Amino acid sequence: MVKISPVEELFTFINETALIIQEEISCTYLEALAETGENLFQGTILQENMSEINKKRLEKLYSQVHLTKYQKEEIRKAYQLVILKGMKDSVQANHQMTPDAIGMLMGYLVSKFVTNKALTLLDPAVGTGNLLATVINQLQGKEIDATGIEVDELLIRLAFVNANLQQHSIEFYNQDSIAPLYVDPVDVVICDLPVGYYPIDERAAEFAVKADQGHTYAHHLLIEQSVQHTKDGGYLFFIIPNGLFESEQAAKLHQLLKENTNIQGILQLPLSIFKSKQAAKSILILQKKAEGVLAPKQALLVNMPSLSNMQAVESIFAQIDLWLKENK
Repeated sequence: MVKISPVEELFTFINETALIIQEEISCTYLEALAETGENLFQGTILQENMSEINKKRLEKLYSQVHLTKYQKEEIRKAYQLVILKGMKDSVQANHQMTPDAIGMLMGYLVSKFVTNKALTLLDPAVGTGNLLATVINQLQGKEIDATGIEVDELLIRLAFVNANLQQHSIEFYNQDSIAPLYVDPVDVVICDLPVGYYPIDERAAEFAVKADQGHTYAHHLLIEQSVQHTKDGGYLFFIIPNGLFESEQAAKLHQLLKENTNIQGILQLPLSIFKSKQAAKSILILQKKAEGVLAPKQALLVNMPSLSNMQAVESIFAQIDLWLKENK
């Protein structure tokens, strides 16, 4: 008999219950995932007018699952897999998820650069909450007060359920991240920047990175917004397109970063993760300027090897440790 892993076991259960709910209330699979996640967290079936037969089927399935026996990472991975299944049928471009390997690397970098025992953390484009949860799960032993912002109602609902199932204390705001944010400055910002143009020129005009003509890049505006909402001396970790500093709007972004931050490093991610060279990304690490905070003697510049080559990855991690000793 083949023993299935806890992640597979939980994936099968969430998938099965979501399919029952999807059929019963005629919703999308992603909406059904949010519904079954709420049921699991609340310990009851919240959908009204459920047929007796499906109610009994769900009750039997829910009675077989006890979240306390799973680790947070197992819950995150299982929930991530069912969301990915649902996203295959979703046509919306913003329904994308940060690959797990990149999330893990992001968590590693945050743990290395930020040594505070207690910290505030913001993801201004939180999506389904997978990147934020991945990073929090790697910051064990730290007291974390986290905030996630997302304009898409379905994605933020999935993020909310995701956080509840893992018992993460995260405050969510369903709003446009470029609009005024009612969030206190944080110690750390993480973000997988959504790339594209921002349609509201009147709002973009209030930013230093605003385009001289036409729409401004949303990812440039998000970087500026994030810098504004970071404490002096705080850190920002962005997943950026490789051509970030080569676009026709890059000069103003460069000026903003020069005036307000010290570039700590850029890690170019392996091309093998992405569908094409044009889609390739890097991780940009910034520190907001503050009195007594010095720029590094030299920025950390790394070409990441394939993340499946553990020996090469460990060699890079040793380089990062050495750089941190010399520059912190």
